[in-house]
Amino acid sequence: MTANDLDAGQRMSLDELRADQLANLQSTVTKVYEKVPFYRQAFDELGVTPADITSLDDIAKLPFTNKQDLRDNYPFGMFAVPREEVARVHASSGTTGLPTVVGYTLGDLDKWGSLIARSILGAGGKRGQMMHNAYGYGLFTGGLGVHGAERHGFTVIPVSGGQTQRQVQLIQDFKPDIITATPTYLLTILDEFRRQGVDPTTTSLKTAICGAEPWTDEMRKEIEKSFSINAVDIYGLSEVMGPGVACESAETKDGPTIWEDHFYPEIVDPYTGEALPDGEEGELVFTSLTKEALPIIRYRTHDLASLLPGTASPNFRRISRITGRSDDLMIIRGVNVYPANVESVLFEFEHLSPHFQLVLTRPGRMDEVTVEVECREGVGAVELDGLEGLVTARIKQRLGVSSTVSVLQPGELPRSVGKLKRIIDRREGLR
Repeated sequence: MTANDLDAGQRMSLDELRADQLANLQSTVTKVYEKVPFYRQAFDELGVTPADITSLDDIAKLPFTNKQDLRDNYPFGMFAVPREEVARVHASSGTTGLPTVVGYTLGDLDKWGSLIARSILGAGGKRGQMMHNAYGYGLFTGGLGVHGAERHGFTVIPVSGGQTQRQVQLIQDFKPDIITATPTYLLTILDEFRRQGVDPTTTSLKTAICGAEPWTDEMRKEIEKSFSINAVDIYGLSEVMGPGVACESAETKDGPTIWEDHFYPEIVDPYTGEALPDGEEGELVFTSLTKEALPIIRYRTHDLASLLPGTASPNFRRISRITGRSDDLMIIRGVNVYPANVESVLFEFEHLSPHFQLVLTRPGRMDEVTVEVECREGVGAVELDGLEGLVTARIKQRLGVSSTVSVLQPGELPRSVGKLKRIIDRREGLR
């Protein structure tokens, strides 16, 4: 990214950034206190008023916001502007209850588009390039969120997720420079290239911008080698904005840079809620600083990471690689395990593919986990002989947990066209 690509927010000195953050935090706190009954009640219960926020450290005085709070105020109770001023509404799937509903004013959409452009430029994209957008459109924020790039000089192909055979055709026909997708769906597209006998390294693609689910550096290497491209991590969630809250630099590939002129990050202990210092792992929390329709205060993301010093953008801190989600934690016979831990082990075995899922059962009094993973195409009986036992032993050695490993044939596991569900919970009475 050249100096000419830097916008006003990226050009601020650190002192200017901190002053801007404080001014916007104070404005946001005042707005939600006056306009959102939920926040007025939450502030009053803690004995906090907007006048108490005189420094950035005072953010610790403010209440947390959780996903359930948005559900409790379904559909529009968290909005800070009249419904008539909301230009767009998105929502979660609501598969486990009422969906969480988020709204955007025209001003919010403009800011979102600017941050998407900032993210793409940092990821190595250039204005005028063509972007194949394989994030899902609709109520999910991914597709339409990234689509904002068209306002800033990029040509967007709104392919959405699914129709994987057609994805391969359009990539060959339209010759895009950039692809955006969840990392697991990009692997599904990769499988389709190979199924059709097309070498994925021969495409026009130069950059993959992947997000919406945790992924490991091992998966990044798989994507980069298989497509012969650069792959970077974009971070976001609908309650805070959507994709573009943070994005990795192609120059450093060392974790997403948080756009701190719009979002203030914290790390807290996931159990106590106490703030943790930069560099220490905990739960990622965000406060929006410039949102109009749905300002959010100390939103608990459940993503586990740490805050690191800035590199590509020195004044903006980075998010470490997301190690998992606090609500994806599996406790197997007293051992804490996240899907990303298992994924790292599986990538040690060359005959195993990146496609896996974890099945939880309780046949007796104890929980058990089965790791279902596919082998790669062309792997025969000789290579598979004894492989399940080797993987089982390695998981025990690395993670300290006993498991059953089942190596399946290519294509036996479900494929993702969006966010992939890694954990299948079949424990009776616990779902």
